[in-house]
Amino acid sequence: MELTLAQVREAVDLDLGVTDWFTVEQSLITKFSEITTDDQWIHVDEERAAKGPFGTTIAHGYLISALIAQFMEELLVITDRELTVNYGIDALRFTGPVPTGSRIRCRMRIADSKMKNDAIVCALDVRIEREGVEKPVLVGKVLFRFS
Repeated sequence: MELTLAQVREAVDLDLGVTDWFTVEQSLITKFSEITTDDQWIHVDEERAAKGPFGTTIAHGYLISALIAQFMEELLVITDRELTVNYGIDALRFTGPVPTGSRIRCRMRIADSKMKNDAIVCALDVRIEREGVEKPVLVGKVLFRFS
């Protein structure tokens, strides 16, 4: 959806839609593990994980949450902005696993927008879904600052 900063500032309870499917590959999980030094076996040891509770490796919850910014860029184009920064998280829950090879997508809604100094702080309700699973894998409210 394309909006101006003024339109975002006035937006409340605006459904932004759903992203395209995104495949979570083991190579992405491994890179995230290396960068964060979170090398728990359920993420990186494919042989051990095959015998574990999920039958395969799974993505880190924080990897899935890190994709929110990418998903937001897909769903919301602000035509006259100069800068977007993460502003924070009001709530975030990891509600299901994301096994390697899963396809996920994100639904977003502008819950609220407020002026703060010289920028707009926008609260987005986020729901990340895994293909073939009814329950979302992540739900939350994240904040972005647009100027």
